[in-house]
Amino acid sequence: MIPVVTEAKDKVKLSKCVDGDTARFILKGEEIKVRFLGINAPEIAGSNKKAEEFGDTAADYTCNKLKKAEKIELEYDKASDKVDKYDRYLAYVFVDDKLLEAEILKKGYAKVQYITNKYKYYDDLVKAEEKAKKNRLGIYGEVEEKKESDWKSVIKYIKKNAKKLISNIFDEIFN
Repeated sequence: MIPVVTEAKDKVKLSKCVDGDTARFILKGEEIKVRFLGINAPEIAGSNKKAEEFGDTAADYTCNKLKKAEKIELEYDKASDKVDKYDRYLAYVFVDDKLLEAEILKKGYAKVQYITNKYKYYDDLVKAEEKAKKNRLGIYGEVEEKKESDWKSVIKYIKKNAKKLISNIFDEIFN
């Protein structure tokens, strides 16, 4: 692992979008793969896996932000290694001077993960995630809660109408 020795930002150009928390950039003439530090977005469909809910939405949002950017910079954190075991750079991504991870979190397209309060932007990322939770955006939206409340209403209906339902089932079987 390569330790971070400076907090200086590297100016990069977008090479290719990968998903909601990963992209390829050109740094000093070389293509590098960057895993956005501090967040984890839902997965997109891969060769052997299905897309997770909001995976495509997170990837589209991230890609649009990166493609429209006039300036993209990477910043490394002293609390983190610069490169992970998959040879991906671990960096905060700034798009036109705004922390992209925070923007993704505010929309509810990722969760804060893989960092602690020792990281430079930890508090900012947690606040962004809390905003999405409070406003029920993206992965924190009413879709998840609706599924749970729908299940509870089904259980309530079955309990209330169990005799009638069983009677109807027996009628269907024996008639």
